Amino acid sequence: MSEQQKQQTAKVYEVTVTAPVNIAVIKYWGKRNKKLILPTNPSLSCTLSQDHLHTCTTVRASPTFDRDRLWLNCVEERIEASERLLNCITATRQLRAELESKDPSLAPLSKWGLHICSQNNFPTAAGLASSASGYAALVSALAKLFELPLSEEDQSKIARTGSGSACRSMFGGFVAWQAGELDDGGDSFSYQVAPATHWPDLHALICVVSDAKKGVSSTSGMQTTVQTSELFPTRCRDVVPQRMEAMKRAILDRDFETFATITMKDSNQFHACCLDTYPPIFYLNDASRAIIQLIHAFNNQKVDPATGKPVIRAAYTFDAGPNAVIYAPKGAMRELVQLVTYFFPKPIDRPSQAYYSDQFGLFSESEYARLGSDIYDESVAEFKDKFSVFPPGAVRRVIHTSIGDGPRLLTSHSSSLLNDAGMPKRARD
Repeated sequence: MSEQQKQQTAKVYEVTVTAPVNIAVIKYWGKRNKKLILPTNPSLSCTLSQDHLHTCTTVRASPTFDRDRLWLNCVEERIEASERLLNCITATRQLRAELESKDPSLAPLSKWGLHICSQNNFPTAAGLASSASGYAALVSALAKLFELPLSEEDQSKIARTGSGSACRSMFGGFVAWQAGELDDGGDSFSYQVAPATHWPDLHALICVVSDAKKGVSSTSGMQTTVQTSELFPTRCRDVVPQRMEAMKRAILDRDFETFATITMKDSNQFHACCLDTYPPIFYLNDASRAIIQLIHAFNNQKVDPATGKPVIRAAYTFDAGPNAVIYAPKGAMRELVQLVTYFFPKPIDRPSQAYYSDQFGLFSESEYARLGSDIYDESVAEFKDKFSVFPPGAVRRVIHTSIGDGPRLLTSHSSSLLNDAGMPKRARD
């Protein structure tokens, strides 16, 4: 073994990154190519802050690893059983091999085994876009480990082959996914419409109605919808293209009324297509529908004296699951939190800190401890006669967050999810 090879073998080749969740305001649903995950329509999303929701992934390459291994949330998964995982690993490994063929001084990482450890700090497969942040973190980590000269758009194409919405988590802020027309997917990628700093006043309130794995997966639901829904072709052909352009303008103009209206209408139509699927798909439950009614009542609460029309101050959206994401200006969040925590009290066995996450100082310490009891503004009190209080735990967790950035590289050794031997620091059989 040459001196160079000894140095390469002794060096630890490892990268740790976090990647964010994104929640679409123009929904992606349906594929025109299942293998390459090419969408039937474009989509647009908001990237949420990683301070609250993220996937953390550590990837290490070593000549001592006899095979590729993956641990997801402390449980080892079979990489060979997932075509999508193989897509991302194979694509980045091939690009690394091309670099090594041109530069023999590079360590032969493409030939070494990989140990990948990934953890979410939020429920997996419950309608909170865990696959989006997961595959974005994986591709970002592999691209950095292999030192690939790829733009975020190029990385988004690879992430797309793992999970369609993952391509949008490669950017922060407001992100569009271009459906493209080419059969090979070369023109289907994501790009940033505006950074997170463009609209700092826009916040989000996530209501985790269920943290259980959903009954119908997005992959299965999409396929059935494309095959059987009579509403779906009209949505793809006539509705979404117009909404995409209107939504981009609303974001660039920071026009919340237009943003909110399109967001709610698109969520409603997406779930209408799911109901129009045969057999129908039910992602929303009673708590989800009550949140929709509550937001419409909230928006009808105040009237613009100049126009006589309601002032829209909040917008709900639901992905493929019962969990609500409510977008609203920061100034409306105090009332919204009071509404949600009153009508959806925390689980009896859960402390306030585990039920409601408040990183923005909306409530004093004493108010925070009394959420769901007696700290309501007069404008909120009027709702008590219009809606019924759900049993404790109908909403399991409420997270107040904001728009955030794209994947982050963690440089601290303590951030690694692997120990010195390259095994998970925390593992479960």
